[in-house]
Amino acid sequence: MSVSAARPATEYSAHVATAPTLAVRRVSDPAVPALSRLGHCPRCERDVEPGFNFCGYCGTRVALTESTAMCSGCGAPFAEGIDVFCARCGQRVGQRVGVEENEPGGSGVASRPRNTGPRVALLDETGAVATWFTLDRGDAVVGRGDADIRLDDVYLSPLHARLEVRGGELWVRDLGSRNGTWTFIEDPTKLSDGDVMLLGSQLIRFRRLGYPGPHPPEADSTRRMGSLTPTADVAVLEQLRADASVRDSFHLSPARTVALGRESGDWLFPYDQTMSGRHAEIRSQDAEFFVHDCGSRNGVALAVRGERAVRKGQRVLVGDQVLRIESISA
Repeated sequence: MSVSAARPATEYSAHVATAPTLAVRRVSDPAVPALSRLGHCPRCERDVEPGFNFCGYCGTRVALTESTAMCSGCGAPFAEGIDVFCARCGQRVGQRVGVEENEPGGSGVASRPRNTGPRVALLDETGAVATWFTLDRGDAVVGRGDADIRLDDVYLSPLHARLEVRGGELWVRDLGSRNGTWTFIEDPTKLSDGDVMLLGSQLIRFRRLGYPGPHPPEADSTRRMGSLTPTADVAVLEQLRADASVRDSFHLSPARTVALGRESGDWLFPYDQTMSGRHAEIRSQDAEFFVHDCGSRNGVALAVRGERAVRKGQRVLVGDQVLRIESISA
């Protein structure tokens, strides 16, 4: 039995009687929103603060939309043009965007799409435009399954990545795909701990090690044996297998540039025919490391972690398909 439960009833009553009186605002007080001004969740029947689009308790959408329809599977309401799947049964209930596909003309120049949203080009193996996609509302899911931009590729997940225009910028987000979503770099790009690079067919992960502490002096003044150059390894490049295990590694030290390639450089991959002779460099600048494309044939790509803004002309790799951003808006 707890201490509070063992107390006599008279002691508890006396404590409450002597407690200070708290000021309580009435519902009619302008500083407190009245219940009549609060939203009402249609699912759990709890009150929702004004301006909230979703119920904070169960997550059901509560904001009013211009057009609402009913799911043909279970009859639950959904917002047309916003919801892609039914929140109750999971059935697809709508197309998030209209995607217009235009095959390039015989002259090699693609016809201009009628819509005014962002334009994305699907490139073939030679780098030429194979298909145009125009997103009429600036938001699309790319994948092998029930996606807005559907591509037949075994390396694509059913729902692989999402493109979305927000704040005048186009953002790409990976949707937990098996092989990830990649953006090709155009300029030297700073590396952060955990970044994964695609060089040819090699997955190279960058990891920070930190600076080692000083060695304590020996009691008998005997000097330690070992390499003095470089003085410290502060980062490491890890070659990853398909199961994400580490096959090989290469350590990085301050003020040192490391080249990677098939034929020349500090770390060679002679068995990778998709890698250029001198493919990329990892450059040390102050306390940071930058990856630089050395004019390689297949480029250098970075895995998208979370979401990343992409620019006009930038290429995005999903599965084995390369998309190029042609425009953010018309």
